[in-house]
Amino acid sequence: MIAWTLAYRNLKGAGLRTWLNASILSLVFVLILFINGLLDGWNQSAKQDSIAWEFAAGQYWAQGFDPLDPFSYQEGLKDWPNSLEGTPILWRQGSIYPDGRMYPLIIKGIPAQQELLALPTALLAESQAQFPALIGRRMAKNCQLQKGDRLLMRWRDQKGSFDAQEIEIVGVFDSPLPSVDQGQIWVELSSLQAKTGLENKANIWVSAKAEPQSVAGANWQELEILLAPINKIIEAKKGSSQFSYYILLAIALLALFDTQVLSIFKRQKEIGTYISLGMSPKEVQLLFTLEGGLYAILGLFLGGLYGGALLYYLAQNGIPMPEMADEMGVSMGKAIYPVYSWALILKTSLIILGSSFLVSYWPARKIARMSPVAALKGKLQ
Repeated sequence: MIAWTLAYRNLKGAGLRTWLNASILSLVFVLILFINGLLDGWNQSAKQDSIAWEFAAGQYWAQGFDPLDPFSYQEGLKDWPNSLEGTPILWRQGSIYPDGRMYPLIIKGIPAQQELLALPTALLAESQAQFPALIGRRMAKNCQLQKGDRLLMRWRDQKGSFDAQEIEIVGVFDSPLPSVDQGQIWVELSSLQAKTGLENKANIWVSAKAEPQSVAGANWQELEILLAPINKIIEAKKGSSQFSYYILLAIALLALFDTQVLSIFKRQKEIGTYISLGMSPKEVQLLFTLEGGLYAILGLFLGGLYGGALLYYLAQNGIPMPEMADEMGVSMGKAIYPVYSWALILKTSLIILGSSFLVSYWPARKIARMSPVAALKGKLQ
């Protein structure tokens, strides 16, 4: 208890030096929370958007189907049993010709009455057009299309023969997911099946239930597998960001280390006085270690004062993303809302506290080898 009281008084008497060290540590604390919270918020938002717009509770893929292999779209087909709950989607290769330009894409057929995914497929059912279609905002921008435009679309039927028909864009949706937008066009499932001669066929079944059923000729893809690319991106981003804020932490700890070394060098008479009054070298060593730890505690307190308000504001209002974020090919949305969990706050606090105590203890070890008599005489050791 005496050591804590003396450490507090010494820090209070240090004045500006105390506030400088505490300010640096508080800045590092806030930056670590901000970077990790931003990445956790991005991760959570990307997963929620992927589930809402594309994956739902999971997907069944027809045997032989691979979304990354366009040649598998023809063979990876099957009739899906009526016992399944969800939405079938048929994938076909095709191309459109806006203003005489050819643009290759994937034609996706989906039931217009589905409500499982966030796609506004009801527009397909409400339209009076002969062959209505939906596109995303990115697709509309790249092809310079808008609602009401008519253009030619070409595809291959089940026998490989080319067929074409004029389509009408009945809606342009705004999705945070490029994977349901870029290079894709959405049409009514039954219409696409009839035009390609693939009645009752589909490549994937988006399931409404997370519990898989045994479906012959299909492979179950759980959310953990479907969301793996997002997890890998976030892990890579966290790895690169850790390097940045660990450098900041090292700079702050170096400043604290220099402060403690200089303090021990200048206060040798004080150290000799403590020992002559009955304190053991270990107790004096503990005193200087506690002083360094109090810098960290004060830094966490300061970070909580100004950083708490700032981080709360960002979590509520989000961080706007520039338009070029769409070109990254991952789900980002128009804003990212950071997420700060108690586990993140506790982990960051323990890292700063632990490293500060360790850095303070390192120079304080020299006190045990000091001569109290020489220290009282003011001799440099």
